[in-house]
Amino acid sequence: MFDPACPLPFTDYPAVLLAHGAGGRLMHQLLEQLVLPALGGPAAAQHDAAVLAPADGRPALTTDSYVVRPLFFPGGDIGTLAVYGTVNDLAMAGARPRALSLALIIEEGLPMDSLWRVLCSVRAAADAVGVPVVTGDTKVVERGRGDGLYITSTGLGTVPPGVDLRPARIADGDAVLLSGDIGRHGIAVLAQREGLAFETALLSDCAPLHQVIAALLAAGIDLHCARDLTRGGLAAAVVELAMQSGRGVRLEEAAIAVSAPVAAACELLGFEPLHVACEGRLVTYVPAAQADAALAILRAAPGGEQAACIGRVGGRGVVLRGPFGVERPLDLPAGELLPRIC
Repeated sequence: MFDPACPLPFTDYPAVLLAHGAGGRLMHQLLEQLVLPALGGPAAAQHDAAVLAPADGRPALTTDSYVVRPLFFPGGDIGTLAVYGTVNDLAMAGARPRALSLALIIEEGLPMDSLWRVLCSVRAAADAVGVPVVTGDTKVVERGRGDGLYITSTGLGTVPPGVDLRPARIADGDAVLLSGDIGRHGIAVLAQREGLAFETALLSDCAPLHQVIAALLAAGIDLHCARDLTRGGLAAAVVELAMQSGRGVRLEEAAIAVSAPVAAACELLGFEPLHVACEGRLVTYVPAAQADAALAILRAAPGGEQAACIGRVGGRGVVLRGPFGVERPLDLPAGELLPRIC
């Protein structure tokens, strides 16, 4: 049985060489002794393509690339991010995740133990959500051209009959629910990169969201739409959904939870918390009559203690009402605030 605490099994080379991606003996050694044992052995190497058993429901497919820097941050790393981020994208369509594909772009010189740590995180995250890595690819690029490691992950899921989550279903009067406090991931990554310290430890909110979506659906909540908060944060998610649905939203700033360390860092650095990325938070749009029942489920989920109803669908555009009643339009973030956070 795989144990993530096992020491690095591949000790012939302390760092990745270009030859490890050239298709020869060293590449096969890397795959057979390091990558495949970490990701699931022969099950992760089914010829040139994985063949999966049929499943009921409509297929859902998503793909994403992860270029976070640094590779390791408080609360996670690029491997955890790749698994949870892909599973979360499937969940936002109401899909149950079934299988993952993983492509590694490794920079020459990456310490072999760093690669092992990431692979162990991938395996642990995949095991935690019950989704196997069934296929993938490995490439090595020249030193200075890869920022250590990039990961592209693809997820396959199945949408159960009767489930329909999409922006077009958002309706006037819908309650907008937020699953927890915002901004932890972006600030945790930035703090690790820049050497910032906080009096209170700040961990990324990186977490899977498929189980909370499944719980909402199982409880009979008529989910109209859901979106996880990644690049651009809460503001980008809500504004994009307003544009896609053609329906405005009124948000209450006082209802949006921001932890003290995140608020302090944003004030110090000039960031808007609503624009800072999360990796384990979502917004859902539900009929107002079901808002209390949905909130109870969100608050019972891990990390959901601060879930809240933050607004209602209606009007034109996205408007944020401040704690003193002053309203201002909310738009997509301008520029690049936090590079390489996901």
